[in-house]
Amino acid sequence: MSPAASASFEGSAPVDGVSASNRGLAYGDGLFETMRVHRGALPLWPRHLARLREGALRLGIALPEQAFIEARIADAIAGIDAGVLKLLLTRGDGGRGYAPPIDAPPVWTLALHSLPPMPATLRLHACDTRLAIQPALAGIKHCNRLEQVLARAEVERAGCDEGLVRDTDGRPVCATSANLLVYRLGRWLTPPLERCGVAGVLRGWLLEQGLVEVAALAQEDVRDADAVALCTAVRGILPVLMLGARTWAAHPAIPDLQARLAMAYPMFSNPGMAA
Repeated sequence: MSPAASASFEGSAPVDGVSASNRGLAYGDGLFETMRVHRGALPLWPRHLARLREGALRLGIALPEQAFIEARIADAIAGIDAGVLKLLLTRGDGGRGYAPPIDAPPVWTLALHSLPPMPATLRLHACDTRLAIQPALAGIKHCNRLEQVLARAEVERAGCDEGLVRDTDGRPVCATSANLLVYRLGRWLTPPLERCGVAGVLRGWLLEQGLVEVAALAQEDVRDADAVALCTAVRGILPVLMLGARTWAAHPAIPDLQARLAMAYPMFSNPGMAA
């Protein structure tokens, strides 16, 4: 059976709507990818697709044929110079109860949005909301994001740009919607994500290039860092200016890392700008 599909664009509802029995709506039983559009293409699509496949495999959700979904993506972003495309995949419809239905056709949607603001520097809030340790879901971008919702609400109340989120053991993991990069003793470090957190596609590229290393970090490692930055597939690499009372001056390691990224992906060549 072919997967159901709908497409939506900013300011409008999905064409086909979403059923009240959709398991993504009822239980967060699904996955999503948020992708940067650049000159009518998705430069990081292969990495997003790889994470989507990994998530679908772990959750046991069938994926649409790659050629089919890529054709729909091409239609959605044709002529779009800059933007954000969100792909949402759910297990589909099911009856009441947690047990996943057998052979339910998955439902997926595409939604096109404008680029968010790109601040030159970020002010971080140390969130009280912690990430639960759950290795079965760690790394993938599943739809149950209530921890991030609560953490983001803290950030908004604090009047900050983003939040530093720790796990239930108190170790720094990430921001509410970005991966954490910490520069110490001449090395860029990022926390491991085998127990919780999302393995960002841009973080993956930085690791593959040998520009960043995985290391368990304590709160004081962030506080005492020479520089701190966040990275996302939409915004690129953004410097952190402050976390609570701790402030950081501009550090040459950050523009160097940004320049290395821009060489591979020119859409990130103007950090701090929205296009």
